[in-house]
Amino acid sequence: MKIFGHKTFWKLFLLLLVVLIGMGSLIYTETLVTKLKVEERKSVELWAEAERLIILSDSSQNVDFPYSIIDNNNTVPVILTDESDNIISARNFNPEKVKDTKYMIKTLKKIKEKNEPINIKLENGHFNLIYYKDSIILTMLIYYPYTQLGIIIFFIFVSYLAFRSSRKAEQNQVWVGMSKETAHQLGTPTSSLAGWIEVLQQKYPEISITRELALDVERLEKVTERFSRIGSKPSLISDNVTEIISRTVDYLKLRTSSKVKIIIDYNPDKEIKVPLNSALFEWVIENVLKNAVDSMEGNGDITVRISETEKQALIDISDTGKGIPKSAFNKIFNPGFTTKQRGWGLGLSLAKRIIEEYHNGKIFVRHSEVGKGSCIRIVMTKAKF
Repeated sequence: MKIFGHKTFWKLFLLLLVVLIGMGSLIYTETLVTKLKVEERKSVELWAEAERLIILSDSSQNVDFPYSIIDNNNTVPVILTDESDNIISARNFNPEKVKDTKYMIKTLKKIKEKNEPINIKLENGHFNLIYYKDSIILTMLIYYPYTQLGIIIFFIFVSYLAFRSSRKAEQNQVWVGMSKETAHQLGTPTSSLAGWIEVLQQKYPEISITRELALDVERLEKVTERFSRIGSKPSLISDNVTEIISRTVDYLKLRTSSKVKIIIDYNPDKEIKVPLNSALFEWVIENVLKNAVDSMEGNGDITVRISETEKQALIDISDTGKGIPKSAFNKIFNPGFTTKQRGWGLGLSLAKRIIEEYHNGKIFVRHSEVGKGSCIRIVMTKAKF
């Protein structure tokens, strides 16, 4: 639970960092845009004054300076109109588009909605108007923070994936090494126990408990086999899912509290063939059943149902335990998530990995109600004949 909480904290921290960087960039850019708008307005006003001087000039006046002001405007798109909004000239637009009267009229309409025009007062009460829109530089600056934020999010996302992949690979190597070493360590005492039980069965065949001890040793051998196979892709063989589940249920019935009742709600003689690895699939059923026992604190009913569709086998394991809140439906399958005081929270995580990664199936919380119990559903694809 703590491990999962730490991961959630860092995810939220990264998200908050991105938001703060984005907000800071937006605020700073907005300040620059406001200042640049003022400067561009001043530039257009100066351009308008130069235009007025040229219009009112005669041959005796020197208009070289006003012309130089007009020529120096290479960034701000402007449209000069008469007092009736008839277009006289335009500057800093695509030369081909300027020839298109309809396009320029449409453009003028859009510009009117953004900036107030600058009035050029002429003689006899007449006037011209200069309409302008934001320069290319200003437009780029407006969209810059959004581009920057997108790049930041992209790099954080890529870094997160790389870190996650690297961490996962490292953890997998550790787990594989530990699993194989565990299998190696279990091998010797398990073989020894199997030998002693064989001796007991030969010398004291009347003692019935030796049969149960033999089943426990057989289970240890399967556990050893499971650990030895971690890290390598298991082979799938078409097998009877009903028989495997019945075998696992029968084994656990004698090894759980007498207050726990496991109810079989299916035909044990029904054959449903599914491509699977029996050792790993038994592990899944065992983990889900043990999780159900834990959720009931050793007192209640567990119901195992098996049904099928044309293409799928459906296994439902229900309990009368404390239930799962909806917010935790997906979390219970995360490594490290547990509500118990003891344990690593790996049981359902392993079950999900075995079912979804190795068998291309699905495992999920079908339904649950706090205080009443839960139902875990496993969906497997049936074998093709």
